[in-house]
Amino acid sequence: MPVSSKRDQSLKKAIEVADTAPNRRVAGQDPVKRQQILDGAKRVFLGVGFDAASMNDITREAGVSKGTIYVYFGSKEELFGALIDRERTAIFASLAETLEEGGSIKETLTRFGILLATRMTSVQVVRAQRMVIGVSERMPELGCRFYDTGPDSAKGMLSAYFQRKTAEGLLDIPDTAIASRQIFDLCAGGLTRACIFGVLEAPPPEALISETVESGIQMFLARYGTQTTD
Repeated sequence: MPVSSKRDQSLKKAIEVADTAPNRRVAGQDPVKRQQILDGAKRVFLGVGFDAASMNDITREAGVSKGTIYVYFGSKEELFGALIDRERTAIFASLAETLEEGGSIKETLTRFGILLATRMTSVQVVRAQRMVIGVSERMPELGCRFYDTGPDSAKGMLSAYFQRKTAEGLLDIPDTAIASRQIFDLCAGGLTRACIFGVLEAPPPEALISETVESGIQMFLARYGTQTTD
């Protein structure tokens, strides 16, 4: 067999072995590397803001090459959007769990409201919201992405909970979507806006969060509760 033919066969075999190796990752699909880049981007964005951040800054902070970062994210806007998605998951995923932990409706909604207000007024989330507001006028798609995948998705979880409790006769809510928005505003809306605009220092005192949520839930149940509401 000619030397060139043997070389070709050896090369083909090596490629096949590499392609079937269990630890081999397709370019841009390594979850550890992706999280490393997002962690670095988060530190940069929170440190200097979206406008002042550069992809060079992020590559240095993340400890990756510029070529690597562009394999995963095509632009700073795409990277910021991916970071929004990740942070939204961390913020709102546990909210769904509070609705399934049992207890009375008042206890469940109070637990939900306190966690919601605590997350929305945390230092990092307040900074992220300020950044999103700052770029939304010229990049409205980022503002929509934050809202749709964050607060709006959590309201969907709450709406489903209200539908179940209304069907059980424990609540009387004609429009669960409106009721979900009202819970957000009653428990976290005012506190969040106050933190974003610097009226309150983030995070606000736990006592203020508890007082705000308990008062909001009391008002909510006065409107939507039934005689069997506990």
